Formats: sequence, structure tokens, C-alpha cells
Amino acid sequence: MTDSIDSRDETLVHAFRDDALGDLDATGVAQRIADGDVSIREVTEAAIARAESVESALNGLACADFDRALTKADRPHQGIFAGVPTVVKDNVDVAGMPTQHGSVAFTAKPARADGDFVKQYLSTGVIPLGKSRLPEFGFSPSTEFMDAEPVHNPWNLAYSPGASSGGSAALVAAGVVPIAHANDGGGSIRIPAAACGLVGLKPTRGRTVSEAIDTSMPIRLVGQGAVTRSVRDTARWMAAAERYYRNPALPPTRLVEGPSSTRLKIGVVVDSVTATPTDDETRKSVHATADLLAQLGHHVEECPMPIRPSFEEDFAIYWGFLSFALSNGGKRTLGPDFDREATDNLTRGLAALYRKNIAKTPRMLYRLHRTYREYAKIFQKYDVVLSPTLAQTLPKLGYLSPNQSFEELFEKIIAFTGFTPLNNAAGGPAISLPMHETSQGLPLASHFSADHGDERTLLELAFELEQATPWKRIQDAR
Repeated sequence: MTDSIDSRDETLVHAFRDDALGDLDATGVAQRIADGDVSIREVTEAAIARAESVESALNGLACADFDRALTKADRPHQGIFAGVPTVVKDNVDVAGMPTQHGSVAFTAKPARADGDFVKQYLSTGVIPLGKSRLPEFGFSPSTEFMDAEPVHNPWNLAYSPGASSGGSAALVAAGVVPIAHANDGGGSIRIPAAACGLVGLKPTRGRTVSEAIDTSMPIRLVGQGAVTRSVRDTARWMAAAERYYRNPALPPTRLVEGPSSTRLKIGVVVDSVTATPTDDETRKSVHATADLLAQLGHHVEECPMPIRPSFEEDFAIYWGFLSFALSNGGKRTLGPDFDREATDNLTRGLAALYRKNIAKTPRMLYRLHRTYREYAKIFQKYDVVLSPTLAQTLPKLGYLSPNQSFEELFEKIIAFTGFTPLNNAAGGPAISLPMHETSQGLPLASHFSADHGDERTLLELAFELEQATPWKRIQDAR
């Protein structure tokens, strides 16, 4: 598999064309449908044709369900994105489709009903074309597999699209669909958004409906959301999700439609708590974003990393706990044919990591729960914290392959993902924006965090930055 990856041409692939979807975002497509310029069926057929044109290059679909999508296209739809095509990440249930979790360790049967969050997602009016690929159980930040073709980044097929929502991000970036479901337990919305040049917002814990399995965990890491190509799509998606369910413990986000005139106090963090420093190209991009924010009138200053050095070890042990619980309970939760020996090196290695550190569980859980207060404390001084989304520029496929030893792979993962897990443990919202590009012409993102419940400030700032420096479009790249 590695040889085929290395020999693949470093080409850019996208599906944008003059059809019912055009180069519109989800808001634009929904408006064309509402105005009667195109029908839902025409839009669905266009998305299917796009998927078929690039799937052999991207490998982004875990399960195609085109016939069901066409059937749904002929029925009336309601919602802010009524009739807009989408895909759903293959770790939540959609009625009639299997949920394989990116694993070959069991064989999933078609789900009998939509999952709790999926009901919220589909309430926006979107029509799923199928399920998108993820690495096994979403544990890796790159959508790669031991014995199967990886998902490729449409900006350059030799590179990773990130993970774990890698399939969703690749399909949105390539223009197959304008919006796709994603979820985030350690950066899995923000990392692929950064890799593929998209907007990726991880909501505050409890902002969106949780899947049942997430609510049973001692720490609820996973936030459900979407990846999009525009800030307005993300803002409108958040508003639509809030119409379906609003958590009374959080301030309402409501529909954000543009920048705010309020000038913010913004703290800048360039290095994470890991031993590996941020690479030079990423470091320069964060400083460039900070300079832009200052030019726009915001007060910008460096601030300390708002977390203890022990966070890295604590999060790693909890990550291992999740794999340990899944590996030991897989026959009950996934199916009687689940074989933990058929899982990949990362899944098995994480479970083994937890077994070695099981005695540290009480202290680990105590300290991770404490991150909520430590995180909130930083926002007593700052409105927003700016950091890199990733500590290193995007690697080529193979660098984070699960075929290597767990020890080698895990060291690389920790160095690569030094910033995103904090928001999951602390429960705070964060957004990744494709502010820059690397020397290789790949997207290079900046990451913004805010206090619990303050998605509104993040979206207002994102609108301002999008207007100040519109991000590069894949269809305009050379």
C-alpha cells in the first residue's frame, strides 16, 4: 500500500463543473432550490455524478446510497438546507445503511433507525448520498488503513486529508457536496477542515445532540457538527441545529450573519504542551494571522498555554481507555463477530497503553475533569485564543499509516495534534479556518477557541477574517 501511495501523482482533483450545484455553498444551493431555478432531483443527480467522477481518486465514500437519495429527492423537504446533498460520517447510524466505523473487525448490518444526532442533522433538510470514510473508530488523525486504500486529499492526492472526518472533508473540498457531517473527539472536525481548506467548528459540549454511546462515557469528548466551505454555511447550520434542540444550560447562538463591531482581546499560543515545538511554517502562519487581527483593530498578545503539562499523558491514557472499552465490549456493542485481533495497530496499541496505565485512571479522570475550570479561567482575561490547528504542516500519506509500530505512530500523532484535544477535554468551542497555504500549496489553518457557550464570538470573528482575506478555492488552484 505504501508503494502505491508514494507513486501516486501529486495532482489536484475536484468535481466542480457547470451543473445544478455550480460552485455554490450549501446556502447558495438551498436558495437556488427555493427560487425554483433547479429541482432537488437535479441537484441530487449532479452530486451523484460528481461523486462518481472523483471517487476513484479520493476514496471518500464508505457506503454509497444513491438510489435512496434519488427517492428522497422526489419528496418535499423542509429545513434551512432543504434538498442540499450531503454525506454522513460512518460512525453514526443512518437508517438503512451499515455503520462500519472504518473497521474490518466486524460486519455491520444496516441500521434500523437514525441515531439521535442524525435526526438533528437531517432536520436541516439535507439529503445523504451515503456514508463517508473515517480511520478505524476515529482514533487516527489521518484517514488511512492497514489493508485498504486511504482517503486522499483533493488538493494533492499524495497527502492526507486529515481525520477522523477525512472522507467528509475530502468530499466537501472536492465539490461533491457543499456540507457534510463531521464529529470531533480530539480534533476530528478541525483537523480534516485544516487539511482540506474548510471551515470546521467544534461546538461547546452539549450544544448539539449527543449520540447515546457518548453520553455513557466518563468524559464526553465528542462534539457533533459539520464541515463546510463558507462561514455562512457553518453559521446557518448551527442556527438550524439550534432550532431542533437548544441546550437551556448554554446561551443561545442564534443566526450569526456577519462580523461584529466589537474589538476583542485575543491571546496567542504558538507551542503546545507536547515536547515537539510547532514547525517554522506553521509558526509563521499563526503570527501572520495575529498581525492581521491587530490590523483589524483587535488587541493581540501572547498568552501562556492554558493547561498543565500533565494533560498530554492524561489525554493519551483516556484515549487508550476508549480503545480498551471498545475492544473488550465490541461483541456486545458492534456485533457477535467482532474480533479485536483484527483491529489495526493503533487500536490495539491504545488498548495496551491503557492496560499499562490502568492504575492511573482515577487521577487521570480527576485532572481531565479539572480542565473545564482551567480552560474557563483563560477566558476571564481573553475573548478568544489563537493557535495553530496542527503543530506541523500536512504530511504525505504513509507518514501516519497504521502499518507502522504503535510506538512510532503514536509519537508522530502526539506531535502532530498538540492543540486540538484540549477543547474536547474542557468542552469549549473552537473553529479552524483556512487562513494560509503551505509552500506546497496546501491549506494551512489557524485555530480559534472561545469560552464555553460562545460560538457566536467565533462565528463573528470568522466572518470578519473570511471577508478580510477570502480563502483560496480549490477550483482556482493551479
